[in-house]
Amino acid sequence: MSIASSASELTSLQSRVAREIVALVRREGRRAGEHLPEVQLADQIGTSRSPVQAALRHLSRLGLVQQDVNRGFFIVKDAKDWAPVAANFSSQPDDPLYLAIAEERQAGRLPDEVSEAELMRRFNVARSTLRKVLSRISEEGWIEQCVGHGWAFQNMMESPEAYEESYFFRQALEPSGILSPSFNVIRSELEQLQREQQHIVEGGFRSMTPIELFEANSRFHETLAGWSGNRFIVQSVKRVNQLRRLIEYQQASKRAPRQTQAQEHLEILNAIAKLDHAQAAYLLRSHLDGARRAKVHGKGVL
Repeated sequence: MSIASSASELTSLQSRVAREIVALVRREGRRAGEHLPEVQLADQIGTSRSPVQAALRHLSRLGLVQQDVNRGFFIVKDAKDWAPVAANFSSQPDDPLYLAIAEERQAGRLPDEVSEAELMRRFNVARSTLRKVLSRISEEGWIEQCVGHGWAFQNMMESPEAYEESYFFRQALEPSGILSPSFNVIRSELEQLQREQQHIVEGGFRSMTPIELFEANSRFHETLAGWSGNRFIVQSVKRVNQLRRLIEYQQASKRAPRQTQAQEHLEILNAIAKLDHAQAAYLLRSHLDGARRAKVHGKGVL
């Protein structure tokens, strides 16, 4: 069975989970014979066991893992041999309909308000398929259902000005989370982030796919937001990352800046490990400001 044909059997969530399992195996340099515990994977990825099981069965069909009925799933091939599958997941990073709607909207080819019938005709999809994607987009905050009928698009990062605004917002928000009285570090998550960022610094910035690099970045910022103990900070950071994903999934990422970015992440994590939250907040604000200048005023993503 080919990678492409097998991937069509997965839902969007299952595909994302499979991609994250592949990324985890690659960044940790897992070897053939190692166990992949479902509960541990679900905790690391932040999902239930059901999509993890579906993703592992998919990877089993690709010959990367093998299921032992009584003991679970085990790696069949060393991490270095998973590169073709990682590249394939990067070529199809998300639900095609979701990306198509995002691209048409960003290009100005979809009006502010649109009916389901229009979208069904335009993208040649069934209503049930369309509604699943519209429900996801609604949860992410860039479309709302109108009273009566139809859908209304909300603001996206459709311009350099909007992208820069998102960075100013993050500079005000994310460092404040570290300084929050409720900020509480989960040691296992801290160590996992340190290993991941160190891997990027030491060569992962060359070997990881653009999608793996973007998601490692998102994981760093969302984990720190989670430690804040403030649900509004967590929700805001996740939403901004979702909107960034629409842009950055479509870009050919440059490698060298990713190494620098990971080095800065490590400095922030090291300050947090030393309980120097003021320094960590300062470094995070500087990190975000540097990214803003590079991406918006340098050769950026828009």
